[in-house]
Amino acid sequence: MAGGVLHEAKRPVGGALRVIDESRGGADLAAAERAAGDFLRALGVPTDSAGLRETPARMAQAYAELFAPRPFDLTTFPNDEGYDELVLARAIPVRSVCEHHLLPFTGVAHVGYLPGDRIVGLSKLARVVEHFAGRPQVQERLTRQVAGWLADRLHPAGVGVVIEAEHTCMTLRGVRAAGSTTVTSTLLGVLRADDRSRQEFLAGTGTHR
Repeated sequence: MAGGVLHEAKRPVGGALRVIDESRGGADLAAAERAAGDFLRALGVPTDSAGLRETPARMAQAYAELFAPRPFDLTTFPNDEGYDELVLARAIPVRSVCEHHLLPFTGVAHVGYLPGDRIVGLSKLARVVEHFAGRPQVQERLTRQVAGWLADRLHPAGVGVVIEAEHTCMTLRGVRAAGSTTVTSTLLGVLRADDRSRQEFLAGTGTHR
């Protein structure tokens, strides 16, 4: 299983799989708030003014929210119509945090698959992206985790994931390359092996120019 963090309990109705994330316990917001205050003061930022007094608590809440994706059911349905053409969800919002600097990166994901015996509820493609983005990440790993997880669960003929994102660790610090974006892709099955299928997927995402 990609990422090694999801556990499933099968449900008999509607082909739904309950997704439970047991990879991390509940956040200790009080400890996080104290640590955030210590961090700011260590950098020479006082926290005793009216505007900054609640900043450590807000920091703790903000990161707790970023690292807490919602649980969901991966609802699948029999592919009764035998549909075998590309299913593509474009421009799914992505927000995550770079694991090297703990600065946000944001962008969009394009997720597609060629169905096998089952199809998936379209909103669940966005939920899978949200799940794997909800932890310190690198974009390359995030792309592979989404693709691998869908391949393991759906057993489709092919899966493709493209992510385009702007990393603030690159645009706000260091090289300060404002406006630059990073594009990563993972193609599996037919979408990797067959040139026409690959070109159709990439053209649909708008990343093949």
